[in-house]
Amino acid sequence: MYNNLNQYYIYILASKKNGTLYIGVTNDLERRVFEHKNKINPGFTSKYNVDKLVYFEAFGFIKDAIAREKQLKKWNRQWKINLIEEENQDWKDLAFDWYD
Repeated sequence: MYNNLNQYYIYILASKKNGTLYIGVTNDLERRVFEHKNKINPGFTSKYNVDKLVYFEAFGFIKDAIAREKQLKKWNRQWKINLIEEENQDWKDLAFDWYD
């Protein structure tokens, strides 16, 4: 679905609307979200139940994706919420129908 060659993604996961947020980067968005949803890797997202994809951006170069990830991680919480709500006002899980 979102696994084009030479595509990199930054993504934001949430536990619920206005809940805990997590920002990550990956070259395979579908696989990475699946891992979060199924708590495959122990860590922050599995501990706090952060598995709802609420925002993502695609990049052609990994350095650009990493730079954007670092930028967003420095933003205050309200800026992140505003970014999410510009594209996804209702905080719908953008990956709700990706898996059987």
